[in-house]
Amino acid sequence: MKFIIQRVTKASVTIEGNVSGKIDKGFMVLIGVCEEDTKEIADKLVKKLIGLRIFADSEGKTNLSIKDVDGQLLLVSQFTLYADCKKGNRPSFIKAGSPEHAEDLYNYIVDLCKKEIEVVQTGEFGADMQVELINDGPFTIILDSSEIC
Repeated sequence: MKFIIQRVTKASVTIEGNVSGKIDKGFMVLIGVCEEDTKEIADKLVKKLIGLRIFADSEGKTNLSIKDVDGQLLLVSQFTLYADCKKGNRPSFIKAGSPEHAEDLYNYIVDLCKKEIEVVQTGEFGADMQVELINDGPFTIILDSSEIC
């Protein structure tokens, strides 16, 4: 499982001209799932996501979590995080989880986050989405379950 976390001042997802999710200060998170991923792995990554202390405190140090600053989440499924570009110029996506497995875990992640964070917005699984954001910092963190779990 991979989370690409971007600290943002605002972010949104548009599908067919309609905004499906929009947040202010918080994290915009791209979520990739592979076939080996489980709910236990999702639990660990969500715990790490919610606990990341990458917001500035009163002294300007990155010492506060998303909960500490009443931040918001925008969660977007992104199977292309498992692109394999080793051979040729056309990426292979065989390492990505099946749509059914990935959607189940994506929905599980959304539900977990909603238990922790007041405002959680999403894209639409499998949709062609346009994502807009203002990366604050810029500050981007990659959580990869193969390195964390």
